[in-house]
Amino acid sequence: MKKRFLLLIIYLAFISLGLPDSLLGSAWPAMFAYLRVPVDYAGIISMIVAAGTVISSLFSGKVINRFGVPLITTISVFLTALALMGFAFSGQFLYLCLLAVPLGLGAGSVDAALNNYVALHYEARHMNWLHSFWGVGAAAGPMIMAAYLAKGASWSSGYGTVAWIQLVLVFILVLSLPLWVKSPSSHDSKQKTDAIAQNSRLLALPGLKEALVVFFCYCTVEATFGLWGASYLVLERSYEPDQAARLTSLYFLGITIGRFLSGFLTAHLTNRQLVYAGQGVIGIGLGLLFLPFETTIVPGFLLVGLGCAPIFPSLLHETPVNFGEKNSQTIMGFQMASAYVGITLMPFLFGKIAVYTGYHFLLGFLVLFLLLIFGMTRRMDQKVKMGK
Repeated sequence: MKKRFLLLIIYLAFISLGLPDSLLGSAWPAMFAYLRVPVDYAGIISMIVAAGTVISSLFSGKVINRFGVPLITTISVFLTALALMGFAFSGQFLYLCLLAVPLGLGAGSVDAALNNYVALHYEARHMNWLHSFWGVGAAAGPMIMAAYLAKGASWSSGYGTVAWIQLVLVFILVLSLPLWVKSPSSHDSKQKTDAIAQNSRLLALPGLKEALVVFFCYCTVEATFGLWGASYLVLERSYEPDQAARLTSLYFLGITIGRFLSGFLTAHLTNRQLVYAGQGVIGIGLGLLFLPFETTIVPGFLLVGLGCAPIFPSLLHETPVNFGEKNSQTIMGFQMASAYVGITLMPFLFGKIAVYTGYHFLLGFLVLFLLLIFGMTRRMDQKVKMGK
């Protein structure tokens, strides 16, 4: 019963993790005029948040091994709550940039800590459902913001509400501290003084470099399609902006529903099988979008989302199997950092490329990275198998 109650709290934590991720995009049309900055300045805040997430992911293994998952999770959620509350009361762009630092640092630590804890202590289906709950939070954030904007309230009210939700979660996490399973520390004093050598040893593990490339490429596909899919529809397929926005939400809905369904499929398929199946479904979805028919666009967007659904959580859950439970926390941080580098850089890079190629290149760009995912996944599996 304690284990199930703790799992419910972890689900709530992932909803809270998703809430801020989509908040900036939904609030920015009202924010940039108030702040008196150019529209593209949203990218600056987004990149600062992502950079903080990368940094905290890289150091999460060492910090979590020292202080434990429950304490780091609680402190990190409290950090994000304070940052969001700061957003609610800030009227200057510079302050928002400064507040983006703790927002990113907190998110990265929560992500790495909870992913590894679930990978070690729960079945594969829970990892898929966990990331489905992230989708619930990511969808709820814009709804909260839209509700305030629709009744004429300021964007700061939306940020304030989400901050209070985070603070309630902090209180729940504090109450749950006795429920967490304490993992035995594998870091003696000699290991603590030789962290650089240890990281070098981990990077030499068979298949790890390929795994990091897979995480980078997968998040490139997910984030680039999520950011530029609507622009592709408007500029290349002559859709109205509101229609394009609804189809983009269909893509994220596909990810959320797909991860919920993947939780049940884990009873019949292995993590590796789900990863390859997801890649195949993405390929079918992109193939439908290549066709010059309007009727294939809706199923194309939905299938790309459904295909993305099982890949990320299945790869995360396989981490202790591929690289050992002793190393999984540090490696989980490496993988999350690689993923967030893809999220930070590649959508921005495609936007620059599209200036010269046009947005029709989006599908070819995604196919290229999908092929890289497939090739690197096979190479990773082969190396892991040979190393055991």
